[in-house]
Amino acid sequence: MEYLSFELPIKELMDQLQTCSLVGEESGVDVKLACSQIEDKIIEKKKEIYSSLTPWQRVQLSRHPDRPYTLDYINGMVDKGSFLELHGDRNFADDPAMIGGLATLDGQKVMIIGTQKGRTTKERQHRRFGMPNPEGYRKALRLMKLAEKFQIPVVTLVDTPGAYPGLEAEERGQGEAIARNIFEMVQLKTPIFTYIIGEGASGGALGIGVGNKVYMLENTWYTVIAPESCSSILWRNWDHKEDAANALNLTPKDALREKFIDGIIEEPLGGAHYDPEATYLNLKNSILQNIKAFSKFTGQELETQRQDKFIAMGQFKG
Repeated sequence: MEYLSFELPIKELMDQLQTCSLVGEESGVDVKLACSQIEDKIIEKKKEIYSSLTPWQRVQLSRHPDRPYTLDYINGMVDKGSFLELHGDRNFADDPAMIGGLATLDGQKVMIIGTQKGRTTKERQHRRFGMPNPEGYRKALRLMKLAEKFQIPVVTLVDTPGAYPGLEAEERGQGEAIARNIFEMVQLKTPIFTYIIGEGASGGALGIGVGNKVYMLENTWYTVIAPESCSSILWRNWDHKEDAANALNLTPKDALREKFIDGIIEEPLGGAHYDPEATYLNLKNSILQNIKAFSKFTGQELETQRQDKFIAMGQFKG
């Protein structure tokens, strides 16, 4: 387990617990009571730290290197052996930063699409840290259209610091690809459910984020720009990233208050990486509940509901 800077008090207690257990094993002394007391302190410290996270700390937690990624959620949620990954945009190439395919959840067919980061340095470079190219968004749209054709619900999992900003992406129409996805998704006549499972930045997130229902996991963020980029624009450096995070209203509670999302998916104490299986189950239950709730809607009603939802975000009272 890796620990972030604000988690160091937990690390110290975990080290104490490990030492306590080791002493008991080597000496044969009964240390159950001492270890139990340390475990209680760990729980108390976790509650103290994670109940008062700042927006910037929440951003850091969303990027935790041990946090589950899209493929982890897919493998943890779908029926065993049911995920069939589909590749390519039928135009230029396959984008490893955007994955998608057919699967079943408790027998229910779904099309799952999401941005994928990497664990190792080589894989991170291969997947460009979860930043899709235009062909990634075009692949996602192709799979959504396929799902619409066969009336299969679409589930999108968002974890991206933004669309890939490289020259080659711009040459192949990055902005157009994202805009096309948004345009097409609001008209799709099959249910779409979007979940922010990590980072949700800018158009990179919106390119697969136009859902009938949009949810955020408890330790994620969702806003127009990353705090570091915002700091770079306003202050010409990254030194004010914490100030930017505070001003951007990027936490799940902020998004729910402003009605940008429809709910918050609970995570285990400390984050999804402490108990991935519990997080997979929470997400899976939410997906199945939404599929059941929206199964009675016609294609036209699904389209209208989705459009009304996003149009309402631009309304304000003077």
